Amino acid sequence: MDSYQGKVALITGGANGIGAAVARRLTGLGVRMVIADVDEDRGAALAAELGGVFARCDVREPADSRAAVATAVEAFGGLDLAFLNAGVSTGCGFGDDFDVMAYRRAMAINVDGVVFGVQAALPALRARGGGDVIATASMAGLTATPFDPVYGANKAAVVGLVRALGPSAEADGVRVNALCPSFADTDILTPLKAHLQQTGFPILTVRAVVDAFMSILASGDSGQCWHVVPGRTPEPFRFRGVPGPRTQEP
Repeated sequence: MDSYQGKVALITGGANGIGAAVARRLTGLGVRMVIADVDEDRGAALAAELGGVFARCDVREPADSRAAVATAVEAFGGLDLAFLNAGVSTGCGFGDDFDVMAYRRAMAINVDGVVFGVQAALPALRARGGGDVIATASMAGLTATPFDPVYGANKAAVVGLVRALGPSAEADGVRVNALCPSFADTDILTPLKAHLQQTGFPILTVRAVVDAFMSILASGDSGQCWHVVPGRTPEPFRFRGVPGPRTQEP
């Protein structure tokens, strides 16, 4: 994104945490904001604070994502950036703690929410001559996460979607990338925070994640998954190529 003044952004999961912090940063640069969330009180309050608009959006429902995009178009004339950030932890293992409803909820928010968000945003972005989609994935999508395998599977799906969609969407001027932070100091970390602090594992500040988000926007890249890890400069993760086919020996 070359210039921010007058651009229009939609942020799902925008009422709290990383979404709210990105909303504040972008608004300070002149971006007009649509906050989309199921948390109506916080979402509406933040939208009012930023001079934006609130759209109640349950990302599990395709119609809600379409309505949120329509809100951006109706309120501000179009859409330039969709930050698909809504997400939850699962608390769902594969032993006695396996919970079908928790599993389906996590899949619906963490995976379906991104798919539905992309599908809803693409026509509006194309109508503007291009734009950006950034999905919040996680380092859990780039490495094994034995402590929450369902969450790891969710985020790996987002990584795979971004890598596959990025090159094709770029033909329409739309850049699709993933933000992959390590453990960041947000509400989703609460169940693990004390353990991480006891073990001395570094926790990302929300500001560091927002800085990485801005780096993605400035890069002009598409189809990349940017790792955000304490003490390292955020950059696209370098995936190793898969083994290619060989002609079978006669």
